[in-house]
Amino acid sequence: MDCRALCLSLLDYKTEKYVVAKNRKVGLLYRLLQLGVLLYLLIWVFLVKKGYQDVDTSLQTAVVTKVKGVAYTNTSELGVRLWDATDYVIPPQGENVFFIITNLIVTPHQRQGTCAENEQIPDGQCSQDSDCPAGMPVKAGNGVKTGRCLRAGNSTHGTCEIFAWCPVETKSMPRKPLLGDAEDFTVYIKNFIRFPKFNFSKTNVDTDKTLLKSCHFGPTNLYCPIFHVGSVVRWAGSTFEDIALEGGVIGIHIEWDCDLDQPGSECNPHYSFSRLDHKFTKSISSGYNFRFAKYYRDAAGMEFRTLIKAYGIRFDVLVNGRAGKFNIVPTVINLASGVALMGAAAFVCDLVLIYIIKKREFYREKKFEKVRGREDRALEAEDQVQGQEESGQESPASGLMELPRTLTLRSSSQDGGFQGNGSVCRQVLESDRWGSCSGPIPPQQHPISASTLGADCKVEAALAGLLTASSPA
Repeated sequence: MDCRALCLSLLDYKTEKYVVAKNRKVGLLYRLLQLGVLLYLLIWVFLVKKGYQDVDTSLQTAVVTKVKGVAYTNTSELGVRLWDATDYVIPPQGENVFFIITNLIVTPHQRQGTCAENEQIPDGQCSQDSDCPAGMPVKAGNGVKTGRCLRAGNSTHGTCEIFAWCPVETKSMPRKPLLGDAEDFTVYIKNFIRFPKFNFSKTNVDTDKTLLKSCHFGPTNLYCPIFHVGSVVRWAGSTFEDIALEGGVIGIHIEWDCDLDQPGSECNPHYSFSRLDHKFTKSISSGYNFRFAKYYRDAAGMEFRTLIKAYGIRFDVLVNGRAGKFNIVPTVINLASGVALMGAAAFVCDLVLIYIIKKREFYREKKFEKVRGREDRALEAEDQVQGQEESGQESPASGLMELPRTLTLRSSSQDGGFQGNGSVCRQVLESDRWGSCSGPIPPQQHPISASTLGADCKVEAALAGLLTASSPA
């Protein structure tokens, strides 16, 4: 029987019980919260974030760069010289990171031999030969110590002799950029992108070749990939004289944000420029520089080189993007999330209703209904009767034992208890309404007066138990 009842209960449908609270303040709060959730769903999720789209962020990209321009210099180390892209661009084949020389320190005709270390190197300073152990490299220096301390005249301090490319670099940085003409150089940046999920490809170069020969990039020329170096530096928030003297790093950001529900022509690149090195921090390592050398051989076959310490601008081309297209799956997911958030409004209003407002006790009683089973009521009645007997008081229900035996109760076949409105006292006094009695009991034959029953009605549950126990089988 229990197994059958369990199986049948699986087909039951359970619904919630709602309590309508006539409270305008809480009702207004509830509607405002619902309106807020609805606006969040429509404006932020669907209009701003395009929550109805499937998104691809796995952007495949390639960058090709070329620099054009010439610079003229006349120095004692190099003489008269013309610089083109082959001389001042490193690496020569442009990639997404390239470097343009704007200033340099040249140390020509270096040959391997022995010479004095730079006196500004702390580990190269000495006062006697023991300060220069042979074979030990100079820390942060230019060569290996030979064991001799070179002193000028009668000076007590000198520098260690080293085996290195001599003469060592001693000159300081020029006060003005050597390649000041680099401000007018142009950079050609070609960018290819592809979103593999949607098989969509595009480039930032206009198909009109004649336009590329004369155009320059600007807010109205997004598909002209030719950038003026001086303009890029200004867009990054710096001045060319400042960055060209000590060097620096500039980021060129290309952002592709494509809504593929629109035509492909609406997918356009967005550019931004920023200074990436610590331009506001003045330290010994501020700016950007590195060293390289060019090697030669003289008529006797002896090797020598020209050492160049280059300062300049490093350009980092950073590409990222996303593409979106309508898909039913994210649309349904975001709609379901919005509907779930509607339940949060009811939760907040419940908290306000039963915990915060002044009438919270009243609303709490209406919302939470306490129901007890028949077994709990019978146990409570027995406890009340037993307590009264132990205290020596007459049980309010003792007179009921004298009721005629003709008064029989017929229990319900469903619940085994009383039928009616649940008031035992009222059922005894108005026996004509008590459907389980064998017949009406005249008031003069009833051993308990109405006043007595009225006083004893405080223990209705106890009377119900006693009457049920006194009924004949």
